[in-house]
Amino acid sequence: MKILAIDTSGLVGSVAVADGDNLTAQFSIQYKTTHSEILMPMLKDIADKIHLDMKTVDAIAVAAGPGSFTGLRIGSATAKGLALAIDCPIIPVPTVDGLAYNLYGNEKIICPMMDARRSQVYTGIYTFVPAATEEKSCEQNFVMRTIHEQFATSVEDIANRLNEIGKPVILLGDGIPVYHDKLESLLTVPFTVAPPHLNRQSAASICALAAIYAKEGRQIKSDDFAPDYLRLSQAEREAQEKELAAAAGETTKTAKETKAEKALNHSTPGRIRVRQMTAEDIEDAYALEKVNLGEEAWTQKQLMDAMTRDDTIYLVAEMAGRIVGLCGLQNISGEGEITNVSVSGDVRRQGCGYKMLRQLIERGYGIGVTDYTLEVRAANKPAIALYEKLGFKSEGTRPGFYDDPKDDAIIYWKRKDS
Repeated sequence: MKILAIDTSGLVGSVAVADGDNLTAQFSIQYKTTHSEILMPMLKDIADKIHLDMKTVDAIAVAAGPGSFTGLRIGSATAKGLALAIDCPIIPVPTVDGLAYNLYGNEKIICPMMDARRSQVYTGIYTFVPAATEEKSCEQNFVMRTIHEQFATSVEDIANRLNEIGKPVILLGDGIPVYHDKLESLLTVPFTVAPPHLNRQSAASICALAAIYAKEGRQIKSDDFAPDYLRLSQAEREAQEKELAAAAGETTKTAKETKAEKALNHSTPGRIRVRQMTAEDIEDAYALEKVNLGEEAWTQKQLMDAMTRDDTIYLVAEMAGRIVGLCGLQNISGEGEITNVSVSGDVRRQGCGYKMLRQLIERGYGIGVTDYTLEVRAANKPAIALYEKLGFKSEGTRPGFYDDPKDDAIIYWKRKDS
């Protein structure tokens, strides 16, 4: 798969082309020029140097945010224009995830920080865990594990979170030189700063992650792509303050709340995003399971214990800031036992379950899963239709397995060789 990647989320402007496992070219600049000045010339130059026929590009990958509002808009507009012109999909890659991927294979805690001004940073917490390998192979591969997905917060807050984890950490990103002294006074865990060739945004890392995401089906149409700013721009913050000030003059609480919510709600309605589950999702995931499964639902402790194991993958589906889906699996000697599949009633038949499970299966291959199994109530016809659409086949029944109400459990398998 040939991928053209763009990252203009920070001070660095970066473009790369990868064809399969081969990084064909990368061009990065961090100098006193704007992205609007250099991005198109960089793209033209890199295409000329490697004789790139744009019609052979299979997907455009782009750093989807957070970052510089102007930079993200330039990168977004360019990516959408290219994707539209050559009729190919876009693969959005979270900016902070891309930064973390610079340190592939490092099993320490990885914490990128991008300066968001006013003592705020765009950040996240990651590590790499060994992937399952062939029994006789000495080759070691790794999977990036998200401990806390990217978010905007204060320097004090992220330092506290790192201290709570209590493990050595590697810091990188343009926020580190800005807040280095403050971090040195706040952190109680050993930390190192990534070297210059690894500590800034890289379109090569965007390419690498995009190739993984493509296998997981995380490609979208150009019209559906929008940057993820994580917080409001200065102009939007000022507009929000005016809205809230106006709301303060309203005579009823309801009117105030309506105006405030209107100003604050910047989520894209109707778009379902599948991502790795984090500790912050546990309460909402439990509530969803409780509604759907009643007494059969896992407890919050069970979900937390399962999510933090090295042999599990847990994903959530999010829409407009709300958790609307959950699924997970455990790798048992190459067999992936799918233990949780739950979708909110108001988003069923919108492809949420299919999107979650398809990503779960693709990610499972990355930790050595070859065959997948699950059990479902015989009366749950919509779920059965979904599983069969994904290639699962019935291989047996457990009579009277479920209670309240009593029902048989149908055992489904999706085998690699079938």
